[in-house]
Amino acid sequence: MKSVHVTGPDRVEWVDVEKPVIGDADVLLRIRACGICGSDAMYTHIGGIPPHVGATPLGHEPAGEVAEVGARVEGFEIGDHVVVDTMRLNDGLLGSGGAQGALTPFVVIRNVQPGMHLKKIPAHVPWDVAALNEPMAVALHAVNRTAPQPGAKVAIFGAGPIGLGALLGYRRKGAAHIVVIDVQPERLEKALEIGADAVINSTTEDVATRLLELHGDAPPSFVREARPDTDVYLDAAGVAVVPQTVSVLAKSGATLGIVAVHKQPVELDFAGILLSELTVVWSMGYPTEIFEVTDDIVENWERYAKIISHRIPFEHALDALELARTPGAAEKVTVVFD
Repeated sequence: MKSVHVTGPDRVEWVDVEKPVIGDADVLLRIRACGICGSDAMYTHIGGIPPHVGATPLGHEPAGEVAEVGARVEGFEIGDHVVVDTMRLNDGLLGSGGAQGALTPFVVIRNVQPGMHLKKIPAHVPWDVAALNEPMAVALHAVNRTAPQPGAKVAIFGAGPIGLGALLGYRRKGAAHIVVIDVQPERLEKALEIGADAVINSTTEDVATRLLELHGDAPPSFVREARPDTDVYLDAAGVAVVPQTVSVLAKSGATLGIVAVHKQPVELDFAGILLSELTVVWSMGYPTEIFEVTDDIVENWERYAKIISHRIPFEHALDALELARTPGAAEKVTVVFD
C-alpha cells in the first residue's frame, strides 16, 4: 500500500509499504481522515525525525474505522469509528518518529487496551472532524496548563487551529470573556463564528489599549501603570512579539501559557516581569487530554468543523502537505480517504 514518508530534507514522497498483519491482541484501522500539522512541515524541512531520519512516515492526526479485530481483543468490533491516542502506540509515536504514520490506508494498533489506545465515536461525526481530536487535545492541554478559573478573562494570540481549539476549551472551562488576537482578518472572523467575545487585529489596533477597553483596569500592585485585567494569556502564535508583549501587559498574578513552537530564542525583560509575578507555563502534547476532548467534539462537531479550511483526497496527500506548509495558503488541511 502507498504511504507518505519524508525521504530527505524538504523532500516528501510516496513509499510502498506492506499492509500490516494483526495478531490476536491487535486492531487494524482503516484510516478515514488525517489532519496535517505544522510539525509535519518541520519534519519535512529537517529530513525526518530520529530514529527514522530520511525515512519518516507522516500523519499523526487520524480518525479511522476498525477493519480487523484480533481474537483476544474486547470492546471493539469491525466497523467501529474510533479516534487514536497517537502517543501510546507500542511501536513509537504515530507519524512523529514511530514505525507507522496515518497518511496511509491502514495502521495496526498492537496490544490494544480500551480507554488507552482507542475511543469509539458515533458514526454521525464526519471523519474529517473526528480527525481534529488530536490537535484539539493539544489545545485542551494548553488550556489545562494555564489553570483558568471560572469567570476568567482570557486573551489568545493566534487564531490557527490550536488557538481556536483553545477558545473552545476555555469556554468549556467557564471563561467569562475571551479575546482572540491575530493579524489575518479571515482568521479573526472565524474566531467570532466559533465563539470569541471579541477579536483584535494587531496590525491595525493597539493590543494594550483594546484589552484595557475589553477587560478593564487591573487592581493596583507593584505595577503602577494601568494594565488590562486579563487573567490568562495564551501564545498560540509562536512569534517573539507575543511573550514580549504579554511581559509588559500582564497584571499582577496573570498567567502566560506557551503552546506555540518558537523557532528562534526569545529575549524577555526579567526585571519587568518580576513586578507582575507573571506565571509562565509550557504545554506539549496531551498527557491526559486525548480522549477528554472527544465528547465535546461529538456533541459540537458542527462548531469544530468550522476550523477545517481544506479537505484533500488521499491521492493528493503530497499536495495537501505542500498547501499546509505554504504561509497564508490554508488554515487547517485534512486528508480524507475513500
